[in-house]
This record gives sequence, C-alpha cells and structure tokens, in this order.
Amino acid sequence: MITTNRLTTTQPDFADRLQQILAWEGVSDATVNATVDNIVAKVRSEGDAALINFTNQLDRRNITESSALSLSQESLAQALERLPSDIAEGLQQAAQRIRDFHQKQLGESWRYEEDNGTVLGQRVTPLDRVGLYVPGGKAAYPSSVLMNAIPAKVAGVSELIMVVPAPDGVLNDAVLAAACVAGVDRVFTIGGAQAVAALAYGTESVPAVDKIVGPGNIYVATAKRAVFGKVGIDMIAGPSEICVVCDGGTDPDWIAADLFSQAEHDELAQAILISDDAEFIERVLQAMNRLIEKMPRADTIRQSMKDRGCFIDVTDLDQAVELINKIAPEHLELSVEHPEKLLENIRHAGAIFMGRYTAEALGDYCAGPNHVLPTSGTARFSSPLGVYDFQKRSSIISCSRTGARTLGLTAAVLARSEGLEAHAVSAELRYKSD
Repeated sequence: MITTNRLTTTQPDFADRLQQILAWEGVSDATVNATVDNIVAKVRSEGDAALINFTNQLDRRNITESSALSLSQESLAQALERLPSDIAEGLQQAAQRIRDFHQKQLGESWRYEEDNGTVLGQRVTPLDRVGLYVPGGKAAYPSSVLMNAIPAKVAGVSELIMVVPAPDGVLNDAVLAAACVAGVDRVFTIGGAQAVAALAYGTESVPAVDKIVGPGNIYVATAKRAVFGKVGIDMIAGPSEICVVCDGGTDPDWIAADLFSQAEHDELAQAILISDDAEFIERVLQAMNRLIEKMPRADTIRQSMKDRGCFIDVTDLDQAVELINKIAPEHLELSVEHPEKLLENIRHAGAIFMGRYTAEALGDYCAGPNHVLPTSGTARFSSPLGVYDFQKRSSIISCSRTGARTLGLTAAVLARSEGLEAHAVSAELRYKSD
C-alpha cells in the first residue's frame, strides 16, 4: 500500500506544508566532518601509505603495494568483452548519443578588433586532468561513468583518472566496461574520502587533478567540500527528484512508473505529481498500489513516497508552472497535451522531458543530455553537467599604440579615483612616452 502527502493549493497552510516536504538538509554532522578531516590530512601527509591503510581498513582488502590499487587498460577491455552482448551494445549506443549531444556544447575561442587596433577576445582551453569518482559495491552505475567521463573527453581533457572502490576486492564489470567505452585513461580501485584526498593532493601513485566530479556517499560529498578550492568540484548533490505535471490525459500506469523510477533510488528521493485533475491523481495512486508489488525495491519506494513524496492538486496548469519555478526540480516531466505552452514560462529545472511519451528514465541512460543535474532547488542557479564544466576561459587583451592611449587615459582616471597611484602611472607611462 502506497501512502504519500496530499496537498491542494487552496489549503491555507499549503506553502508551509510544501516547504516542509521539500526541505532537505545535506550538511554533514560533526562526526562525519571529523572523520573526513582526519582521512584527508593523513592522505595528504602520508600519501600511498595512508591510502593503502584506509583501503584495507574500510574496503576489507589486503593490499601491500600501491601498484595493486591500479587497473590496466587491458583490464577495462576484458571487462567489456565479458559483458553480455546486449549490455555491451547498449553502453556503446548510449555513449555515442551522449558524445553527439555534448559535441554541440563545445565552447569556441573568439576575438574582435576595435577601430584603434586594440584586439579583445576569449581563449577556451580544456582542463589538464580530471578525477572521476564512481561508487562501488551495491551502487554500481555504469551510466554515471558515461555521463561524467564523455563530456570531459569531448572537452579535450588530456587525462581522466577514475577512482572506484572495490569492497572485498569486488569490482563491477559494467562499470569498468563503461570506463573503457568512455575513454577513461587510468583507474584506481580506491574509494571514500581517501580517494577524494588522493585526487586533490596527489600521492606517489595517484596524480593530483584539477577538478573532481562524480557522485558518492556522505563521506565522499563531505571530502569534496573539504578539498574545494584546492581543486574544483562539480556539485554537492542531494537525493534524486522528479516532478511530473500531468493534465490527466496520460496513462496513469505510465505516471506511476515514472514516479517509482526516482523513489526507488533511496528513501530520501522525492517524487512529486502535480495535476489539475483530482480524479486523475486518484487513478495514479490506484496504479501505484497495483504496480508496487512488482518492484524489487518496493520497500524503498514506499518509504520515499511516505516521507518525501507528494501529490498536489492545482486549479490550472498556469498554477502548476508557478509551483515548478518554486520547486526548481532536478527532473521535470511535462506530460501534457501542449508541453511547449508550459515550457515558455518555466525558468528553473535541471532537465525537462516534453510530452506523454518522454519518460525521465530515457534521460538517465541514453537520450544524450547529461543526467548529472542540480538537485534540492539548485536549478535556480546551476545547470546540468556538461562540456563547459571541463573547459576554462582566458581573456585576451592586445593594445595597439593608439589603443594604449585611449584605454590608458580612462584607466588612470579610474585608478586615481580608487587611490591606486601605481595603477594610474602604469596605465599612463606607455602613452606619455610617445
């Protein structure tokens, strides 16, 4: 039996109740912070020795040499060969679609010249080295390898280092195969905060990177936050979310399955249905109760729907759009007759799935756009992971003799207004020497 929160926008306390359901606190507690700080400090000061110690302790391994922590390219290729042919083909097809989409995101360098000969522009260059964290153990997601690695390689990143824990020495062939397909350069079988620290500061075996991307547990997320500044990070992601807007014209079984697709991730995942058809909401609930017994993760789905799920009855679809912009969901399905009409006024969403036939799950695996998306309302100010996350921009300024005088006069005036005489003199000297 599925139970979930039920709201209508006409309730006097609607706004407060919705805010309570949306609230998620992702800050680590003091114990987690202290543990992570200790691990990061040890790896930073002791290098491979600390890395081996933590790997043996936390992943129940018996490593004596750092060389045992790395995998060869041959190992990745062999993992791909061991996969059932349909899974291997699926990885290849998904990878090509992801690659094709992200090719269109490539930033270009540009310049323009002013009448006085001054040239201004922007130079776009890739990061040199990126670290990709991949969960191991129960959470094995080859699709996340593709989504994180392929944009980096499209951007032109020279070296992509993947870290993946191998608890009890066990690795997932699909994850390694995805690394092969995506073009990962080096793989180390390490995980947790110790892997993040190794990527950030480097050890005798693990090279330091410029940016760390990829999902992980609370210790990984806390470590990424701790090393931010030394390296870049992608984001601190919260639980998975889906918000489905439906006008009542979609098969309720489809909508029920779409909501399940996020609720099955974990108990903190959030699935929200918004509709202007109260009868349809009831039909979706009936469909969920009918389908739940077929779900291997039924207990997780039930808990997620009970704690953080929500069905919202709105007066019309315009009100639904207002709610979308307030929620700023990670995944948004517009399962309506005319999704383009709603799209015009939607400002905040990570990925938008248009029409009745576009299930969010397609975006998770093979549509092409990235499935690494802003969560917990951060779509208000951030975007899906993309090629632009692995490129940086440098400004180009080249002054002619005439341009140096034109700009120097202005710069000197502004510099003195700020009390910075050396700036003013520096700007003046080149044209005063004429």
